[in-house]
Amino acid sequence: MTEELRAVIFDVDGTLVDSERHGHRVAFNRAFEEFDLPYRWDEELYGELLHTTGGQRRIEGYLAGEGVPEDGRTELAKALHTRKTEILEELVDDGAIDLRPGAQRLLEELADAGVALAVGTTGSRRWVDRLLRRMLPEVRWDVVVTGDDVTARKPDPEVFTLAMEKLGLDGPAGAVVLEDSAEGVAAAHAAGACCAVVVNGYTADHELADADLVLDGFGAPGEPAAVLADPHDTGSDGILTVDLLRTLLQRPKR
Repeated sequence: MTEELRAVIFDVDGTLVDSERHGHRVAFNRAFEEFDLPYRWDEELYGELLHTTGGQRRIEGYLAGEGVPEDGRTELAKALHTRKTEILEELVDDGAIDLRPGAQRLLEELADAGVALAVGTTGSRRWVDRLLRRMLPEVRWDVVVTGDDVTARKPDPEVFTLAMEKLGLDGPAGAVVLEDSAEGVAAAHAAGACCAVVVNGYTADHELADADLVLDGFGAPGEPAAVLADPHDTGSDGILTVDLLRTLLQRPKR
């Protein structure tokens, strides 16, 4: 029996928007500077730190590694993350963060096809809501699940299982997750969902053997993305479309 494509769940940072290198990283560094802290995250270090999902967890883990005493460390990480989020909002307002090419096209195609649109991210609600309002004001999201809504971060599947529950799905049937990282793939598969990946400069070297499809972008007519892995032989031409996601959904179940 052919499985119907009912919903697509999008990760945000690094997937929908190119926000890590010149967005989050810059905001973290400005927050450190404002707090008179000596830390600065260059592009290489930040790529390593991205394996820790969730901004506050990332800061707290880094501070622990720098020898900051446990007493007060959580409070400092929370304060830094709050200020970092404010700075990031300013960067969005200033146009410093862009949608990934092809993302809006795919969102419009899915909406026209009657496919439910959801967000499943461990980013903060405040940041995600502002970003979606500013950059995708015409998109009607059926469900938005953020890090504020869950107790565990990716690669734990909670963000995706909650999104599917809120979508009214009977488990993962009919859902495809779009991610950019190994942690995201692990979370999607732990939730039982099909997962396609659009890597970015920080995640192109991730171990993505478990992904159901790997491209280096969403692609567009005349400007296809590179197909990095197509383990189910979908015949992808490098353009993520509704029909390709429908085909992907028919993959052999793990």
